[in-house]
Amino acid sequence: MKLFRRNHHQTESQERNEVDMTPEKTVQAFLTAFRLGDVESAMSVVDSAVDVDVFPIDLRAGGFDDLRGLLSEIVAAFPDLRLTVLNVIPADAVVTVELKVEGTQARDYLGVVNQKKHLDLDEAWRFTVVGGRITAVDVYWCQGQLYRRLAVKRVDQIAIV
Repeated sequence: MKLFRRNHHQTESQERNEVDMTPEKTVQAFLTAFRLGDVESAMSVVDSAVDVDVFPIDLRAGGFDDLRGLLSEIVAAFPDLRLTVLNVIPADAVVTVELKVEGTQARDYLGVVNQKKHLDLDEAWRFTVVGGRITAVDVYWCQGQLYRRLAVKRVDQIAIV
């Protein structure tokens, strides 16, 4: 019995390999594709019914398209994106990853006007993996750190220094 619904992006070979994928390997596949800027490949290991929470931007109970949108926005805003995995904590079906996101802003990002500032932001991503598919993602970062790095002067009214 399968514990997931087949994603429309999923191929037959991916379906056969799911049983061999540990949660940590599934998350690694996601992060590797994201690191390379390949959003569709990253999303290929995500269940179509994924539950997504991105706490700094107040996204609760989001889904597949919300996660794809976030990844796409990051990749587009930071074309020289570099993800550095600092720590991986696997615990059964849950894999928590501490990472550093770095890049130079090349377009507006999360409402912040592009000033070509360098960003290095510490983040934590918590993944739940069932049957070789990511079924939940929780994302955390310090919004104050993000604003400081991108030279936002006020948080009640986005402005630049």
